Amino acid sequence: MACTDSDYAYLRELVLEQSANLIDPSRNALFDMRLTPIARSAGASNLGDFVNILKADRPAHLHRAVAEAMTINETSFFRDLTPFEMLRQTILPRLIEQRAESRRLRLWSAASSTGQEAYSLAMLIAEHFPLISGWDVKIFGTDISRQVIDYARRGRYRRLEVNRGLPARMLLKYMERDGEEWEVCSRIRSMCEFEYANLCSPLPKLPAFDLVMLRNVLLYFPQRDRRRLFRQVHRQMEPDGCLVLGNAEQAEDSTKLFEVEFASNSYFYRPIFSGL
Repeated sequence: MACTDSDYAYLRELVLEQSANLIDPSRNALFDMRLTPIARSAGASNLGDFVNILKADRPAHLHRAVAEAMTINETSFFRDLTPFEMLRQTILPRLIEQRAESRRLRLWSAASSTGQEAYSLAMLIAEHFPLISGWDVKIFGTDISRQVIDYARRGRYRRLEVNRGLPARMLLKYMERDGEEWEVCSRIRSMCEFEYANLCSPLPKLPAFDLVMLRNVLLYFPQRDRRRLFRQVHRQMEPDGCLVLGNAEQAEDSTKLFEVEFASNSYFYRPIFSGL
């Protein structure tokens, strides 16, 4: 039995409820492509029967699997160079100066997907800030998909993946070839940790962050969930921390939480705590 319009509507609502990911009806074909393997593993012969299972039994593990499968996992090393230049020229030098006494940095790659952003941050620090090589630096990557978290923890990438955004010089310096794959070197891997987290649910226990990378995520969230997410991110930041969004994203409706600062042909956000 093929999926009906009402079945697709149910799936869109399920994904929205589970992950705040708003999927446009024009992208219904994504459900067929991404959910068919899950439907088969659940014993359904087609996607329409799978929807009936979801409606009848409401199995929590399958609901989570649907949301995870529909998460957008588009990423690459050093994706969008402008924010990384801003990090190198402005944000990281400032944070390093502010943390000179504690010699400690905590960075968060929210919606980290398969880990390229977190590893890019680690490579950026190792390459351009060798003076803090003895500091306690940790980069936390979180994502709603357990599958991509497992992938990130492996730290192994195919040639096509490393060819997307990773300069050849850094590839040879920070990754090691193993057959048809490239593995992130132990020095860079030791700076990164990855764990499951749903940005629209209570977060696992995380430290207060000096830097939060929340890029190319807000585009998929309804407005009410964006406001909730900004409040949650705000609570997770150090008072003098920095928030970096995607190039096409803004912290709208959050003027009481963040102020914008321009630097290096781009902008980032600083948390506001006075009066809260």
